[in-house]
Amino acid sequence: MERGELERLLGDGDETSLAALSALRSGASYIVWDGTSSAESLATVYGRRLRHTLRRGIETTGLARAVQRLDLYDRPVRLGQIKTADGSWIFMLFLDEDGGTLVACTGVRQSQPGPARPDTG
Repeated sequence: MERGELERLLGDGDETSLAALSALRSGASYIVWDGTSSAESLATVYGRRLRHTLRRGIETTGLARAVQRLDLYDRPVRLGQIKTADGSWIFMLFLDEDGGTLVACTGVRQSQPGPARPDTG
């Protein structure tokens, strides 16, 4: 998928989609994978991720909404990913089967590696 087409899809979205668009325009890397997955199975997987992130206090954006939208969507979806240039956020994109419509978008803040520990061995 061309970067411009992905920008168009994200431009009509919610706050999370606009954050993903901003990242894309700021040099983020992206990929849209071939093939599809069932929206129902993805709703289950991302529902678990939602519970995990809430338990661990991991910052997300749009995750609960994405789970709801996937749960209601009854057709296959394509997956895409945008990784911010600094690696601090990863956005997951859920597109319709032909990639022409954004079904849902979510983002999760990536944990930053801690300071190096001295070698005690």
